[in-house]
Amino acid sequence: MTRIVKIIPYNPDWPLIFSKEAGLIKKILGDNCLCIHHIGSTSVPDLPAKPIIDMIPVVKDIMVVDQMASAMEQHGYQAKGENGMLFRRFFQKTENGNAYNIHIYEEGNPEIERHVKFRDWMRTHENDRKAYAKLKIELAEKYPNDLLSYVFGKETFVADIDTKAGANGLRIVQALTNREWETIRNFRQKYFFDPASTLDPYTWTFEHKDHIHLVLYKGHTIIGYAHIQLWPNHRAALRIIVIDESYRGEGFGSQFLKLCERWLLQQGMKTIHTQSSPNAFQFYNVRGYIQMPFNDPDGYETDPRDIEMGKVLQRL
Repeated sequence: MTRIVKIIPYNPDWPLIFSKEAGLIKKILGDNCLCIHHIGSTSVPDLPAKPIIDMIPVVKDIMVVDQMASAMEQHGYQAKGENGMLFRRFFQKTENGNAYNIHIYEEGNPEIERHVKFRDWMRTHENDRKAYAKLKIELAEKYPNDLLSYVFGKETFVADIDTKAGANGLRIVQALTNREWETIRNFRQKYFFDPASTLDPYTWTFEHKDHIHLVLYKGHTIIGYAHIQLWPNHRAALRIIVIDESYRGEGFGSQFLKLCERWLLQQGMKTIHTQSSPNAFQFYNVRGYIQMPFNDPDGYETDPRDIEMGKVLQRL
C-alpha cells in the first residue's frame, strides 16, 4: 500500500527549490502576481516535514488565475480549482522528485496572513516547533495511509498556534471537519428547529452536491453558518444564514453575507434568493435585496409569513 503521509528530516535545499519554482510561477502569473510566500513545514528550518513545497502566490485578481490554468498545466501542474477552500485556486505537481502545492489567493484574503504568521511563529519559537515536530511524526506513524486523519489530528495544535500568533481574521470555508459539522448541527437545531419544536429534517442536504454548507471563522472560533442551495439557470437560494448570538451586533452578519455573495458570483451565479422572516426583512433590505419571486424548483413548503426576496449579483 502506498504511504501517503511520510515525514522526513528538514532538508536545507528546500528554500532553494522553493525559490526556483516560485520564479516559474511568477513568470506564468505575470503582473497579476504581487508576491509569493513559502509556507508550510518545508519553510521552517529544523522542522521535519512531508517533502512537499507549499507556497502562496498572492494575486491582484483571483478570477484572472482561471485564465492561466492551461499555462500552469503546460508546466506540469494539475488544476484542482478551489479544492474545498473558498476563494483559493489550488495546483499540484510532482517533477524530478520534488512535489509542489500551489495555493493562490487574492490580496487581502485572511488565509495569507494566517499561514505566514504560523510559519513565522514556528521559525522563532523552538519549544512549539519541537512539539509540532513530535506531533507530526506521531500522526504520520498512526495514519500512514490516511492524509485527512493526519491533517485533522493537527487541528487543535494549529488552532492554538494561530491564536498565539494573532491570526484572528474572518474567513469562510466549506464544512469538512467533524468539528465544523457538529457546530453546523448545533446551530441549525438551536436557532431554527428548536423554536419550531422539531428535529432538523434536512440533514440529508449534508450529502447533496447542490447544497453548500459554509462556516464563518473568526480566528479559529466558528461564529457563523450559511446553507446555500445551487439552482439551475444561474440562481442560488440562501436557505440559512446565522451568526452565533455571542457575536451579534458587530457587523459579522453583513460581512458573512457579502462573502457568500462574492463566492456565488465567482461560481457563475447571477441571482441570490431568500425567504426572509419579517424580523430579518430590514437586514436584507438595507443590503440591496428587494422583493423578488422565490420560484423554488423543489417546491418545499414554506412559512406563509416569509417574504420572498432576492438580489442580482454584480462584481464590485
